[in-house]
Amino acid sequence: MEPLRVSLIQASLAWEDAMANRQNLEYLLAPLAGTTDLVVLPEMFSTGFSMRSESLAEEMNGPSVRWMQSMAQKLDAVLTGSLIIRERGVYYNRLLWVRPDGSFAIYDKRHLFGLAGEREHYTAGEHRLLVQLKGWSICPLICYDLRFPVWSRNTGAYDLLIYVANWPKPRRNAWQSLLVARAIENQSYTIGVNRVGFDGNGHEYTGDSMALSFTGEVLYHAAHIEQCASLTLDPALQKAFRAKFPFLGDGDDFILK
Repeated sequence: MEPLRVSLIQASLAWEDAMANRQNLEYLLAPLAGTTDLVVLPEMFSTGFSMRSESLAEEMNGPSVRWMQSMAQKLDAVLTGSLIIRERGVYYNRLLWVRPDGSFAIYDKRHLFGLAGEREHYTAGEHRLLVQLKGWSICPLICYDLRFPVWSRNTGAYDLLIYVANWPKPRRNAWQSLLVARAIENQSYTIGVNRVGFDGNGHEYTGDSMALSFTGEVLYHAAHIEQCASLTLDPALQKAFRAKFPFLGDGDDFILK
């Protein structure tokens, strides 16, 4: 494994305006070309967290997916974030993991946010995604998944845990606390990327995007401002810590149904 350069994009999202969001994000991402390995965008980066799936959804060959492929190529880095996708007549809050060569992997959000009616507008995913980058095994998840530790559980399969989110201000303490908890219990570098600003429903987002070490130490934290931040994760430190404290091997065995 090599050190991994990761960039967190804490953006202010224009409500239900995919073109405006792509333009703003392209401006924010431009300076990263050739300097990073992985760029992480918020949940529903093209629209904000909207339940208008029928009118806002794009196909897998739509403009936002093509934009992700173009940006990944320009940056020479993996680009990830979620957006609203229509496929086979249903709608998904879908994370795309887009590589510089245009290929991609997908993860459909497993835990849909009932408080906002997400279950009435989107179909839940059934499978977790593990992807490889520079020798790292990475598990990318979406927002509300953070509240369900069994879905995030590390059985030694991943080295980096990622959450992309639209997590509102009133529950910012839960966001920050749970990110620390997931990092500690999974002995894994953990990254959470959230948005800032207000959405069309009047909800405020403070960001609080974070990068945490495998001990839960905060390596990066930003709130209230639109910001692009990059840091390098050292795999040797995590490997040594896991060898000294092999807690993951003492977990209970069970299978999700």
